[in-house]
Amino acid sequence: MSTNQSAAEYVAALIRRAREAQEVADTFTQEKVDKLTAAMTWAAVKPENSDKISKLAVEESALGYYDAKYIKLQKKVRGAYRDMKHAKTVGVIEIDKEKGLMKLAKPVGVVGAVVPCTNPEATPVINALQAVKSRNAIVFSPHPRTKKTNYLLCEIMRDALKRHGAPEDLIISIEEPTIEISQELMKQCDLVIATGGSGLVKSAYSSGTPAYGVGAGNAVSIVDEDADIPDAARKIMLGKTFDYSTSCSSENSVIILSSIYDKTMAALKAEGGYLCGAEEKEKLQKTMFPDGQHLNTKLTAQAPGVIAAAAGIELPENTKFLMVEETGIGQGYPFSDEKLSVILAVYRKDTFSEAVDAVNQIHEFKGKGHSCGVHTFNEEHILELAKKTFTSRIMIRQAICFGNSGDWTNGMPFTLSLGCGTWGGNMASENITHKHFMNTTWVSSPIPECIPDDKELFGEEIMAE
Repeated sequence: MSTNQSAAEYVAALIRRAREAQEVADTFTQEKVDKLTAAMTWAAVKPENSDKISKLAVEESALGYYDAKYIKLQKKVRGAYRDMKHAKTVGVIEIDKEKGLMKLAKPVGVVGAVVPCTNPEATPVINALQAVKSRNAIVFSPHPRTKKTNYLLCEIMRDALKRHGAPEDLIISIEEPTIEISQELMKQCDLVIATGGSGLVKSAYSSGTPAYGVGAGNAVSIVDEDADIPDAARKIMLGKTFDYSTSCSSENSVIILSSIYDKTMAALKAEGGYLCGAEEKEKLQKTMFPDGQHLNTKLTAQAPGVIAAAAGIELPENTKFLMVEETGIGQGYPFSDEKLSVILAVYRKDTFSEAVDAVNQIHEFKGKGHSCGVHTFNEEHILELAKKTFTSRIMIRQAICFGNSGDWTNGMPFTLSLGCGTWGGNMASENITHKHFMNTTWVSSPIPECIPDDKELFGEEIMAE
């Protein structure tokens, strides 16, 4: 942006470029967009490119670690492409002859995507694939902390577009993002996809542009009495420690049934968990929440040794995460909040129903609508959790962090944008995929008249009233 150019003018120029490219994409066939998304995906997951992106993401953000970022590119991006590969997104996408209905897919236009610094490597790639698959252009406004990473991966995908005869400006990265520029992008585009904190989502919804936002995470997992305890402990550890908990889906709390509490704690310790004593817990709380409420962002997504050193706690070798036993929930009990760090709050409950109630209490404080999980084989308990909680995703015997955004071992749609429904202040309660980047035209043809009689429609019991 030039010195004499306003944010509104700068964004308007980018939108014009994107709109010109999108007008070309509007003419693409299904075969064309399928080839483009295949090329974009391969460009991102190609080992040498994933390596560059992952290294730069760690260097720029100072959050998480290289291996996790590389895995996200290899797994989540491949999975998202797998899910959309055979999807129809051009022209007629569905015909129902019995109802006389035909549906046609149309692009939304120019998508404005606001990208978090916690997932700067895979989130933009998936957003770009979803946009181009549906013949849209997309303009990215990354977090300033990871602007170089965003630019690099966008250039990699733009090169793939160019090599296959498509306008490069179907993908544009804002090189020097600011809050003002992000706000202008959300105002001027046709659809917003906002991945970030509650403030960002609120800005997206108040921009005047249709928007998909992502609610706050604060995932809770229950370990039931019949759980495979070693398996549960390992999966909780994996979800808690992956990329040092940059993900909003990382296990933040675990609720353990009293009858298996000691065995489960021993299993968590065997997986590298360190249980803080009362004094250590107090030190950790003061370090992580200096004002008693807000996270110390300097310790977000850091290694356990870094956090422990800052709190004056000495850890045993090979510690992977810290645990604190907690009883309270809400204000005054910050460990019940989302921590974005390798710290796990541990609760003890006598019955499964009490554990379900605790999940709701934690989510009422933070994370309502997002995700929870349970380690059990008890189908009645699974159904109880599903019926009584206000969550969009419930993961059974899985690491929540891995499973809720799609995994090779479940049927969840791959994405890194998770709608949390009205519970979390979002318009969608499902995983955001390519279908959310399309408009649909319904074409209705006449069919033989079929009017039910009143007995069939209401039933004799109702009609007798």
